[in-house]
Amino acid sequence: MKTNRVILASASPRRQELLKQIGISFEVMPSQKEEKADFSEPRKLVEALSAQKAEDIREQTADDAALVIGADTVVCCDGMVLGKPKDEEDACRMLSMLQGRKHQVYTGVTLCWGRERLTFSERTEVEFYPMSREQILFYISTKEPMDKAGAYGIQGLGAMWVKGIEGDYNNVVGLPVGRLYQEMTARGLLDGGCQ
Repeated sequence: MKTNRVILASASPRRQELLKQIGISFEVMPSQKEEKADFSEPRKLVEALSAQKAEDIREQTADDAALVIGADTVVCCDGMVLGKPKDEEDACRMLSMLQGRKHQVYTGVTLCWGRERLTFSERTEVEFYPMSREQILFYISTKEPMDKAGAYGIQGLGAMWVKGIEGDYNNVVGLPVGRLYQEMTARGLLDGGCQ
Protein backbone atom coordinates (compact mmCIF):
# COMPACT_ATOMS: atom_id res chain seq x y z
CA MET A 1 0.00 0.00 0.00
CA LYS A 2 1.63 3.21 -1.17
CA THR A 3 0.75 6.07 1.12
CA ASN A 4 -0.06 9.57 -0.11
CA ARG A 5 0.31 11.20 3.29
CA VAL A 6 3.31 10.99 5.61
CA ILE A 7 3.05 12.49 9.08
CA LEU A 8 6.07 13.04 11.32
CA ALA A 9 4.97 12.79 14.96
CA SER A 10 7.86 15.02 16.10
CA ALA A 11 8.61 18.73 16.27
CA SER A 12 12.37 18.08 15.97
CA PRO A 13 13.87 20.33 13.28
CA ARG A 14 16.70 17.81 12.91
CA ARG A 15 14.32 14.95 12.07
CA GLN A 16 12.50 17.21 9.63
CA GLU A 17 15.78 18.06 7.89
CA LEU A 18 16.72 14.39 7.61
CA LEU A 19 13.38 13.46 6.01
CA LYS A 20 13.73 16.36 3.56
CA GLN A 21 17.27 15.20 2.79
CA ILE A 22 15.98 11.88 1.43
CA GLY A 23 13.18 13.57 -0.52
CA ILE A 24 10.15 12.51 1.52
CA SER A 25 7.23 14.96 1.57
CA PHE A 26 5.58 15.06 4.99
CA GLU A 27 3.56 17.11 7.42
CA VAL A 28 4.47 17.71 11.04
CA MET A 29 2.06 16.77 13.83
CA PRO A 30 3.96 16.43 17.13
CA SER A 31 2.55 14.10 19.75
CA GLN A 32 1.61 15.95 22.95
CA LYS A 33 1.03 12.74 24.88
CA GLU A 34 3.01 12.38 28.10
CA GLU A 35 5.83 9.93 27.50
CA LYS A 36 5.77 6.96 29.88
CA ALA A 37 7.90 3.84 29.71
CA ASP A 38 9.30 1.71 32.52
CA PHE A 39 12.21 0.22 30.59
CA SER A 40 15.77 0.71 31.80
CA GLU A 41 17.17 -1.02 28.71
CA PRO A 42 17.70 1.82 26.17
CA ARG A 43 16.63 -0.12 23.06
CA LYS A 44 13.29 -1.12 24.62
CA LEU A 45 12.82 2.40 26.00
CA VAL A 46 13.21 4.23 22.66
CA GLU A 47 11.09 1.65 20.85
CA ALA A 48 8.28 2.02 23.41
CA LEU A 49 8.40 5.84 23.33
CA SER A 50 8.49 6.01 19.52
CA ALA A 51 5.45 3.68 19.41
CA GLN A 52 3.54 5.87 21.89
CA LYS A 53 4.12 8.96 19.73
CA ALA A 54 3.15 7.27 16.47
CA GLU A 55 0.05 5.60 17.93
CA ASP A 56 -1.08 8.89 19.49
CA ILE A 57 -1.03 10.66 16.12
CA ARG A 58 -2.56 7.68 14.29
CA GLU A 59 -5.52 7.83 16.71
CA GLN A 60 -5.87 11.60 16.19
CA THR A 61 -5.85 11.45 12.38
CA ALA A 62 -7.95 8.28 11.90
CA ASP A 63 -6.69 8.32 8.28
CA ASP A 64 -5.99 4.76 7.10
CA ALA A 65 -4.09 6.08 4.08
CA ALA A 66 -1.62 8.02 6.24
CA LEU A 67 1.80 6.77 7.34
CA VAL A 68 2.79 8.10 10.77
CA ILE A 69 6.46 8.15 11.80
CA GLY A 70 7.32 8.35 15.50
CA ALA A 71 10.88 8.52 16.83
CA ASP A 72 12.73 8.82 20.12
CA THR A 73 16.46 9.14 20.84
CA VAL A 74 18.49 8.60 24.01
CA VAL A 75 22.17 8.52 24.87
CA CYS A 76 23.51 5.74 27.09
CA CYS A 77 26.75 5.83 29.06
CA ASP A 78 27.78 3.13 31.56
CA GLY A 79 24.27 1.72 31.41
CA MET A 80 22.75 5.08 32.38
CA VAL A 81 20.15 6.53 30.02
CA LEU A 82 20.56 10.24 29.28
CA GLY A 83 17.64 12.12 27.77
CA LYS A 84 17.45 15.89 27.31
CA PRO A 85 19.00 17.90 30.16
CA LYS A 86 16.59 19.47 32.65
CA ASP A 87 18.81 22.53 33.12
CA GLU A 88 22.39 23.76 32.66
CA GLU A 89 23.63 21.87 35.72
CA ASP A 90 22.19 18.65 34.29
CA ALA A 91 23.84 19.38 30.92
CA CYS A 92 27.17 19.89 32.71
CA ARG A 93 26.74 16.55 34.51
CA MET A 94 26.02 14.73 31.23
CA LEU A 95 28.89 16.28 29.28
CA SER A 96 31.31 15.60 32.15
CA MET A 97 30.23 11.96 32.02
CA LEU A 98 30.64 11.69 28.21
CA GLN A 99 33.92 13.59 27.75
CA GLY A 100 36.96 11.49 26.86
CA ARG A 101 34.91 8.29 26.53
CA LYS A 102 32.63 6.19 24.37
CA HIS A 103 28.86 6.13 24.67
CA GLN A 104 25.92 4.75 22.71
CA VAL A 105 23.06 6.54 20.95
CA TYR A 106 19.79 4.68 20.42
CA THR A 107 16.94 5.85 18.23
CA GLY A 108 13.64 4.00 18.15
CA VAL A 109 11.38 4.44 15.12
CA THR A 110 7.75 3.36 14.73
CA LEU A 111 5.77 3.37 11.49
CA CYS A 112 1.96 3.15 11.67
CA TRP A 113 -0.16 2.75 8.54
CA GLY A 114 -3.62 1.28 8.11
CA ARG A 115 -3.84 -1.37 10.82
CA GLU A 116 -0.13 -2.13 10.57
CA ARG A 117 2.71 -1.13 12.84
CA LEU A 118 6.47 -1.63 12.63
CA THR A 119 8.94 -0.66 15.35
CA PHE A 120 12.74 -0.88 15.11
CA SER A 121 15.80 0.79 16.60
CA GLU A 122 19.38 1.59 15.68
CA ARG A 123 22.46 1.89 17.88
CA THR A 124 25.51 4.03 17.13
CA GLU A 125 28.68 4.25 19.23
CA VAL A 126 30.25 7.68 19.64
CA GLU A 127 33.63 8.54 21.18
CA PHE A 128 34.38 12.00 22.57
CA TYR A 129 37.72 13.74 22.94
CA PRO A 130 38.45 14.98 26.46
CA MET A 131 36.70 18.26 27.33
CA SER A 132 37.92 20.70 29.99
CA ARG A 133 35.42 22.19 32.43
CA GLU A 134 35.86 25.53 30.64
CA GLN A 135 35.00 23.92 27.30
CA ILE A 136 31.92 22.27 28.80
CA LEU A 137 30.73 25.56 30.31
CA PHE A 138 31.38 27.39 27.03
CA TYR A 139 29.38 24.80 25.11
CA ILE A 140 26.48 25.02 27.55
CA SER A 141 26.53 28.84 27.24
CA THR A 142 25.71 28.46 23.51
CA LYS A 143 22.39 26.80 24.55
CA GLU A 144 22.90 24.11 21.89
CA PRO A 145 22.93 21.22 24.42
CA MET A 146 19.65 22.14 26.08
CA ASP A 147 17.16 20.36 23.79
CA LYS A 148 19.27 17.36 22.84
CA ALA A 149 19.60 13.85 24.24
CA GLY A 150 22.94 13.55 26.04
CA ALA A 151 23.31 17.36 25.95
CA TYR A 152 25.07 17.63 22.60
CA GLY A 153 24.38 18.05 18.90
CA ILE A 154 26.75 16.11 16.64
CA GLN A 155 25.56 18.20 13.67
CA GLY A 156 26.41 21.46 15.46
CA LEU A 157 29.16 22.76 17.73
CA GLY A 158 29.20 19.40 19.53
CA ALA A 159 31.13 18.05 16.51
CA MET A 160 34.27 19.69 17.95
CA TRP A 161 34.58 16.90 20.51
CA VAL A 162 33.58 13.87 18.41
CA LYS A 163 36.60 11.62 18.00
CA GLY A 164 34.82 8.92 16.03
CA ILE A 165 31.61 7.02 15.47
CA GLU A 166 30.66 3.44 14.66
CA GLY A 167 27.31 3.10 12.96
CA ASP A 168 24.82 5.49 11.38
CA TYR A 169 25.69 9.18 11.82
CA ASN A 170 22.08 10.20 11.11
CA ASN A 171 20.97 7.98 13.99
CA VAL A 172 22.93 10.27 16.32
CA VAL A 173 21.27 13.33 14.77
CA GLY A 174 17.90 11.75 15.58
CA LEU A 175 16.59 9.58 12.73
CA PRO A 176 18.27 6.63 10.96
CA VAL A 177 16.91 7.63 7.55
CA GLY A 178 18.77 4.92 5.61
CA ARG A 179 17.08 2.16 7.61
CA LEU A 180 13.78 4.08 7.57
CA TYR A 181 13.83 4.33 3.77
CA GLN A 182 14.66 0.61 3.43
CA GLU A 183 11.82 -0.40 5.75
CA MET A 184 9.33 1.84 3.95
CA THR A 185 10.37 0.59 0.50
CA ALA A 186 10.30 -3.09 1.58
CA ARG A 187 6.66 -2.66 2.65
CA GLY A 188 5.58 -0.86 -0.53
CA LEU A 189 5.01 2.42 1.31
CA LEU A 190 7.09 4.24 -1.31
CA ASP A 191 7.11 3.58 -5.03
CA GLY A 192 10.83 2.86 -5.43
CA GLY A 193 11.65 6.58 -5.38
CA CYS A 194 10.82 9.23 -2.85
CA GLN A 195 7.71 11.34 -2.67
